[in-house]
Amino acid sequence: MELEGKLRYANNSNYKNDVMIRKEAYVHKSVMEELKRIIDDSEITKEDDALWPPPDRVGRQELEIVIGDEHISFTTSKIGSLIDVNQSKDPEGLRVFYYLVQDLKCLVFSLIGLHFKIKPI
Repeated sequence: MELEGKLRYANNSNYKNDVMIRKEAYVHKSVMEELKRIIDDSEITKEDDALWPPPDRVGRQELEIVIGDEHISFTTSKIGSLIDVNQSKDPEGLRVFYYLVQDLKCLVFSLIGLHFKIKPI
């Protein structure tokens, strides 16, 4: 998420040797404000990924947030479920990350769905 309203998404699943999927979109100021509110409410900026499981052969998850002069990024292994979160060395911090990612994915997928359902006049 960048100040001028640009959202960037990348997914490298390596499923059947697929290539990296990269998407960028510009969104309205109100969407950016809602994203910022979700991020602020999560308090993810108080977390540290030092004790989170490192990326492994199963996969990796990365989240990078840029809001104004603030830049923070997190990296961990692919999280399959809350069981993975609860078995980590930092379950509280990883739970914040897990739920934030779920919330962000829900919002983004809803926006994508709405985009394709709207018919021009």
